[in-house]
Amino acid sequence: MRKVLAATICALWAFTQPLVAEPLKIAALGDSLIHGYGLPQEQGYVPQMQAWLRAKGADVELINAGVSGDTTAGGAARIAWTLADNPDGLIVLLGGNDLLRGIAAAEAKANLHTLLKAARAQGVEVMLIGMKAPRNYGPDYKVAFDAIYPDLAAEFDALLVEDAFAGIAAETGGDPQAVQALLQGDGIHPNAAGVALNVAAAGPTALELVGRLTD
Repeated sequence: MRKVLAATICALWAFTQPLVAEPLKIAALGDSLIHGYGLPQEQGYVPQMQAWLRAKGADVELINAGVSGDTTAGGAARIAWTLADNPDGLIVLLGGNDLLRGIAAAEAKANLHTLLKAARAQGVEVMLIGMKAPRNYGPDYKVAFDAIYPDLAAEFDALLVEDAFAGIAAETGGDPQAVQALLQGDGIHPNAAGVALNVAAAGPTALELVGRLTD
């Protein structure tokens, strides 16, 4: 009888305790820009974005699903694995390595379409971060590549950050010398200060993503 009474009391106590909400889990799928190439772990895009969101009061945990050197094809191949962790939301930043390899815009778009379709099938909200093609690729390629991200965002009702380097662009006005000061020695990857600028530029959209997940 005492054992039954003790078990009943424990059950009632557990039932009356306030539930502690788990933080929202957002996976960041991407290439070296997400992975944090060349930076100490705490200075990469994912930890800086997590810190930015938490400073705004968002209870989130960002998962780093970045792989240096990854293309849109690699992201499409990895999306099932990423979604298997059942994230509440997804940030996607891919396309830079497609540009470096001169991959056709239509092919990159098809890969991202596969990725976003998989996320939608699982009911996962997406924030898509775009890449801008350099002008030296020619006007036709630039127009086609730059259009990938707004087109897909509209089709899948995904939130859109049009340019992964928007923060650096806004800070420098495109001045080459000022831009270089915010990049690592390879002239491609942002340093910690550059990452901070890009995170601040994308942060409001990431906060919108959090809002979608909590509505």
